[in-house]
Amino acid sequence: MPELPEIQAHAERLEREFGGATLSRFEPLSFTVLRTYTPAPEAAVGRTLDSIGRRGKLLLLAFGALTFVVHPMQGGRLRPDPRQSAKPRNGIARWRFDDGRALLLTEPGTERKAGVWVVEGDPLAQPPLDDLGPEADTLSLDELGALLRADSTRVHGWLRDQHHLAGIGRRLANELCHRARLSPFANTSKLSDDDVARLHTAIGEVVAESLDFERAQDEMVNSADRPGAVHNRVGEPCPVCDDTIRAVEYRAYTVAYCPTCQTNGKVLADNTTSKFLK
Repeated sequence: MPELPEIQAHAERLEREFGGATLSRFEPLSFTVLRTYTPAPEAAVGRTLDSIGRRGKLLLLAFGALTFVVHPMQGGRLRPDPRQSAKPRNGIARWRFDDGRALLLTEPGTERKAGVWVVEGDPLAQPPLDDLGPEADTLSLDELGALLRADSTRVHGWLRDQHHLAGIGRRLANELCHRARLSPFANTSKLSDDDVARLHTAIGEVVAESLDFERAQDEMVNSADRPGAVHNRVGEPCPVCDDTIRAVEYRAYTVAYCPTCQTNGKVLADNTTSKFLK
């Protein structure tokens, strides 16, 4: 799933290209894509696209007091639609503009988890944004420490939970734990002051580096093409210590880590029922 840096850079690209355009029509191409019934999308017709922003891993298309909140989920993408075919491949929603251009939301597969919400007023105070945690790159050291110690869970899962922290996904969680030299299964309530300080520094550095990379791209690239130390690098040498990058495999994702840098040389058992290293 695209994360904070990818969504932020993509929103900036789209705003440069489509900012100021007037909406002529919204087309839900899948009956499951529209998650709200009022206000109707038609209420935004004739309004100018004032901005395209981001909250967490969601896109915000603002047309005056109305905002389309777009959750692309794992494989969804919002891109210019030059062809505007009647039945676009994987197309689930389309925004048409008066100047003849269009934006198309696509999602491969059959799950259709991507969604669009139309909200009036402050979008941050309404679903699906009202229960998100603070933006990952805005927390002070003290704020991060307080949030971590208020829970008792594994740090990798905590980082990915959007109710705790908005914008971090699987790739960034892997990279942050490696940069901070933390076991992905370290308990958040037991982190030392030094652990929290390293994680806070890692968040600032990794998000900034990732955002610089994304802003240099013409479009959103695949996860495997993004730079990193451990994510999508399982079996390769660690760029810090040259140990082999290892993994704990789950059905939907992989926790990648370096034993030397993160777990005192111990290899974590590769199944979800084992007793993990704390």
